[in-house]
Amino acid sequence: MTRLPISQLTAAAILLASAAPVWAEVHTITPGEGAQERLQEALILAEPGDEIVLEAGRYALTDGLSLDVDGVTVRGSGMDGTVLDFTAQAGSGEGLLVTGDDVTLRDFALENPKGDGIKSKGADNIVYYRIRVTWTNGPDAGNGAYGIYPVESTGVLIDGAKVTGASDAGIYVGQSNRITVRNSIAEANVAGIEIENSRNALVEHNIATRNTGGILIFDLPGLPVMGGGNVIVANNLVVANDTPNFAPPGNIVAGVRRGTGIMVMANDKVLIENNILQQNPTAPIMVIAYTQAFDDERYNPLPREVTLGANTYGVGGNEPQLEGADMLLAAFGGALPPVLWDGLGSLSAVEGTSGWSLNLAEPGKGLGGAQPSPLTVPEPAGEFDRSGIGAPAELDERIG
Repeated sequence: MTRLPISQLTAAAILLASAAPVWAEVHTITPGEGAQERLQEALILAEPGDEIVLEAGRYALTDGLSLDVDGVTVRGSGMDGTVLDFTAQAGSGEGLLVTGDDVTLRDFALENPKGDGIKSKGADNIVYYRIRVTWTNGPDAGNGAYGIYPVESTGVLIDGAKVTGASDAGIYVGQSNRITVRNSIAEANVAGIEIENSRNALVEHNIATRNTGGILIFDLPGLPVMGGGNVIVANNLVVANDTPNFAPPGNIVAGVRRGTGIMVMANDKVLIENNILQQNPTAPIMVIAYTQAFDDERYNPLPREVTLGANTYGVGGNEPQLEGADMLLAAFGGALPPVLWDGLGSLSAVEGTSGWSLNLAEPGKGLGGAQPSPLTVPEPAGEFDRSGIGAPAELDERIG
C-alpha cells in the first residue's frame, strides 16, 4: 500500500479540518407558488452552519414558521426587499418561532402576523439584524402583542430593527441575560422597547417615537426568571411618545400612561444617561414601584439604585395623564418637571436634574396618597459598574 509522507498527511488533515464550513449548504427560496412549503421545509432540513436565503419579493404565507436547528442563518434582501406577508395567516401564532441556539436573522420583514412577529425562546446567542415587523393598519388592539420577542435567552443582539404597531411591546426582551438593543426604531407601539426581568442589558442609539411609552425597564413578580437589573439606557432619542394606549385590557402595559418617555419600574441598578427626551407629555422619565398586589416572596417591588446621568430634556410633562393634572400643572407653572419619582426605593441624579416626587409612603396607594414636592435626591456615588453589560462581543462578528 502506498503511504503518503508525513508532511502530506498533516496538510491533508488541516485541509479537512478547515473544510468543515464548505459542507454547509445555502438553501435559496423564491417567492411565489409553494413558498410556504418550500421555506418551512428548508427550516426543518437545515443543518448547523447552513444559510437560508430569501430572495427579494413578497411571500404570501398562511401559517406560522418555525426553526429549531442551531447555527442557522436566515437572510433576506433587505427589510423592504424581502417581505413575509402574514395577512392571510390562519390561527393566532407567531410569524416565526426560533428555538435553536446561535441563530442569525437578518435583512427581511414580517407584516401583519396574527400573533407575535418573531419569537425566540431559550435561543441563546441570537442575532436580529435589520429585521422589520409591521402591522400595516396602525395602532390596534387586535394586532399581535410583540414584534421582536426573545425570551429566556443568554446572549441577545438586536441591531438595526424597526417595529411598528405592536399591541404590547415592539421590541421586547424578557427573562434573559447579556442583551444589546441598538440602532433600532420603535414606532407607534404601546411600549416601544421593553426590557423585563432581564439582566445586563444595554439599550443605546435607538429611536422610540409615537409609542404610548418609549422605553420601559420592568421587573414583575411570578415569572420563572426574577431579579432584573444592571441596565444601561443611553444615547437614545425618545420623542413624541403620545399615542393613546391601545393594549388589550389586562396587559401590564395597559396601565402605561400616554406620553411616558423612559419608565423604570421595580428594577435594580439602572443607569439613564445621554438621552434626548422631547415631547413626552406625561413624563420624560418616570421611576416607580410596582403597584399591584402579589404573593411572590422573591419579588422586590421597589426601584433600587436607579441613576440619572446627564440627559437632554425638551418640552414634556405639559399634558400629563395623571389624576389632578390641572392642579399639578398650575402648581408647577404649566408643565411638570421632566423626572417623576414616586418617592419609593432609591434614586440618584446628577446636579441640575429637575424633577418632582410623589413622596408615597408605600406602593399601590395611588396619587390620592401623594404629597408632591420638588425632587431632592443625592448625586450618584461613584461610577456605574458597566462590567458584563451588553451582548457578548462575538455576536457582532456575525453581522460584520
